[in-house]
Amino acid sequence: MEYYLLAKALHIISFTAWMAGMFYLPRLMAYHAGAKLQSSENLLFKVMERRLLKAIMNPAMIATWVFGIWLVIITKYGSPQNPANWLMIKLVLVLALSGLHGFFASCVRKFANDENARSSRFYKIINEVVTAIFVGIVLLVVLKSF
Repeated sequence: MEYYLLAKALHIISFTAWMAGMFYLPRLMAYHAGAKLQSSENLLFKVMERRLLKAIMNPAMIATWVFGIWLVIITKYGSPQNPANWLMIKLVLVLALSGLHGFFASCVRKFANDENARSSRFYKIINEVVTAIFVGIVLLVVLKSF
């Protein structure tokens, strides 16, 4: 258990960075969806989305998974002695969040190629899906009620 607090801190830091990007990227795409194709605004959104995804979100997601797995190993969650049913539900939510991350990466590629077919409203709604998953994960971790 000597590395538990370090693993936990690194997991929280990386999850926070990942979530910052997961909240911000769909909002950027909502604004981008309204930009004219050949405008300077369109080009700026492309750069911002690509940098956010590549420099912050991808490394943060990978780090979140690595430190999360490290925590599971350290604490032996999921073992017969420590079943942690809440963790299985959390894992499903994190997989959903990872799937959304992949979907957002696909959207960034479509915007980069001027192939976006979705409305600003769509990105605003999907941003709320990210929020709902985030709330579920935090409640599961804090309450650990089952």
